[in-house]
Amino acid sequence: MRIDKLLTTMGLATRSEASKAVRKGQIKVNGIIISKSDKKVDPEKDSIEYMGKPVVYMKNIYIMLNKPSGIVSSTDGKDGETVISLLPEELQKCGLFPCGRLDKDTLGFVLLTNDGSTAHYLLSPKRHVSKVYFVKTEFAVTQDDITKLENGISLDHGDTALPAKVEKIGDNELYITIVEGMYHQIKRMLEAVNNKVIYLERVEFGTIPLDTNLQRGEWRYLTKQEIDILLKQTK
Repeated sequence: MRIDKLLTTMGLATRSEASKAVRKGQIKVNGIIISKSDKKVDPEKDSIEYMGKPVVYMKNIYIMLNKPSGIVSSTDGKDGETVISLLPEELQKCGLFPCGRLDKDTLGFVLLTNDGSTAHYLLSPKRHVSKVYFVKTEFAVTQDDITKLENGISLDHGDTALPAKVEKIGDNELYITIVEGMYHQIKRMLEAVNNKVIYLERVEFGTIPLDTNLQRGEWRYLTKQEIDILLKQTK
C-alpha cells in the first residue's frame, strides 16, 4: 500500500497533506525519513511515524460510543449533530458509520465501524444478534403485557415484532432484548400493549455490554476480545 493512501484511509491526512509532510521530512518508515509519498509500505509489518507519532494500522475500525440524547445516528447531519461528530477529526475521515440506528432521544451503545460486511450480518434479523434495552414506561407493565411481548406482537403499519426477552425489574422498568431493529421498534412494542416509553437506553449490543466507564458522548475502541465476539456472530 502507498504511504499516502495508508494515511488517507486511516483519516490522518489528505493526499496533499501527506505529500506536504513528505517534503518536510515528517514521515518515517522503519526509522528512515522517506522522500516520496508513493512509497510502498506493509502497514502490518513496517514501523511508520507521521509527524512524530506512530501510526497503528487498523484495516477495520470498531468503536463503542455512549450516545447522548439529541444526537442523530447517521452520517449526513441533515437532522442535526451526528454520532460521527463526537469523534476526533481524524476518525471522522475514516468512513465510519453507525451499525444500526438509535432514535434521536434514545441513549446508549452505538457501534461505529467501517466494516460494511460485518455490519450487514450483525443487523440481519436472521442472524439473531441481540440488542438489550433498558426501558422506563409511563404505566406499570403487567405479566400479560410481558407474555404478549415475549410471544411476538403485532405492531402498527402491519409489522410484527419477533419474540422478545423481557426482564421486569420494577413496575415501570424493564430490560428488553430484541434481535431485529425496526423503526422505533421498542416504542411501538410498548404502544402495542397500551403503554408508552418515557426513557430508552441501549445497554448491550451483540452480547457486549456498554462500558459503564464511558460518560455520555464518550467513546473507545472495542477490545480484541470484543471484536472477536462480534465477528464470531457473523460466521
